[in-house]
Amino acid sequence: MFTTLSDDSSSEVRTVVVPETLAGERLDRALSALFPERSRSNLARLVELGHVRIGARAATKPSERVASGDSIEVTFPPPAPSSVESQNLPLTILYEDDDIAVIDKPAGLVVHPAAGHPDETLVNALLFHVGGLSGVGGEIRPGIVHRLDKDTSGVMIIAKSDAAHRALTAAWGTPAVRKEYLALVYGTPARSTGTIDAPIGRDPRDRKRMAVVAGGRQATTDYELLEKHPHVSLLRCVLRTGRTHQIRVHLKHLGHPIVGDPVYGGPQWRGIPDKTIQRALSLMDRQALHASRLTFPHPSTGQPMTFEAEMPEDMREVLAELK
Repeated sequence: MFTTLSDDSSSEVRTVVVPETLAGERLDRALSALFPERSRSNLARLVELGHVRIGARAATKPSERVASGDSIEVTFPPPAPSSVESQNLPLTILYEDDDIAVIDKPAGLVVHPAAGHPDETLVNALLFHVGGLSGVGGEIRPGIVHRLDKDTSGVMIIAKSDAAHRALTAAWGTPAVRKEYLALVYGTPARSTGTIDAPIGRDPRDRKRMAVVAGGRQATTDYELLEKHPHVSLLRCVLRTGRTHQIRVHLKHLGHPIVGDPVYGGPQWRGIPDKTIQRALSLMDRQALHASRLTFPHPSTGQPMTFEAEMPEDMREVLAELK
């Protein structure tokens, strides 16, 4: 492999020769194998923009086939500056190395800029506290591998390179990744442990909400009863799939919505006759859901890593009042 700089000293030009093992492969797949640190979608985009040459001609389609011995020249332009501003927002970093950062996301923090939340998001904070994220996984979501809802707290992992992002994304949804949550719910399930296996899709009555619906995407959540209190219980939930609002929807479907959830639960505490319990539950001004523990394979070594985030103060205060 040869590497040079273009005339403006900003673009990197790399030349490779297709080995026999990749003969007859699609161009974008061959490039992905030859440049494993780059995402396949990014390499396909370079082909479409005319930045890839096979021999003396410009490649035009990511789907064209390559032959053994083909000389491929790829021009990597400099990364476009991110339009997302870095902001010095409070951020708890549980762990960091050259590949990843693991954070404890606070409740109330939106993950990435979107309509209604142009700044003061987790991404703005990450760009300030974690170096080298620009462009990893996309300009608007640099380093983001998975999301937590705005008002859900807890452990999140951030990729610091394209290679780490690709490895973690590939692992997501496999048994190698285990996501555990703590949820404070109304009532007590009939069984102390169980599995909720019910498909989730858009609520036909309100497209902004999710619901258990026939024809939805398969979704599975395991739960375990940790604490039982009058009118309220603390559950541990383990996601086997990762659907939007999965735990919130599944627990509502089970008949035990999460305390403080404005979408899937509502202020059910108002119907509880005990004023002390009413007062305790009224302290929760967001869904009482916390990503407490995350296990995943390290993107470089493949070794399993586990991180935990302590239950946040608002949930601890409610449990203290109930006790």
